[in-house]
Amino acid sequence: MIFIDIDGVLIPLRARPIGAGRQRSGSVGDGRDCYGNPLLDRLEPDDGRRLLALPGDLVWASTWMVEANEVVAPRLGLPALPVVDWIDDDEQPPYGVHWKTASLARWAAGRPFVWLDDEITDADRRWVAARHPHPSLLHRIDPHLGLTDTDLTAVRQWLDHRDKAA
Repeated sequence: MIFIDIDGVLIPLRARPIGAGRQRSGSVGDGRDCYGNPLLDRLEPDDGRRLLALPGDLVWASTWMVEANEVVAPRLGLPALPVVDWIDDDEQPPYGVHWKTASLARWAAGRPFVWLDDEITDADRRWVAARHPHPSLLHRIDPHLGLTDTDLTAVRQWLDHRDKAA
């Protein structure tokens, strides 16, 4: 299972450079559209293919919720993906632990998982290691760059190693 955040991961804080085969996402959408979000132009259309090539079930782990499938997935050529239903809990997570962490561990239901997010910290890694009985990779994405080949290589290596160990 591969949990994917959107803002800072698929939509970086900085615009991605044009060149080396990259085109503006105008071929997929022209930035500001009926959703009024000019940052959609920062999506890299090829990320969909690259994510689908990973051996695992993709799941949206974003506050975009159902709009992830309505707005983002079509621009990346992704099918509709499951969407994490966040725990509506009044209890605050321990200091330094992201508010998503417990929900993702619960959603994984004891299965191995990868989490791609730009806000992951060592506190999240420690929390998951102490409470989740299966392997997990909490991989922090640089929010200024968004998802890169280096990130995907790290995920693939972790998944391949886990599969060989199983």
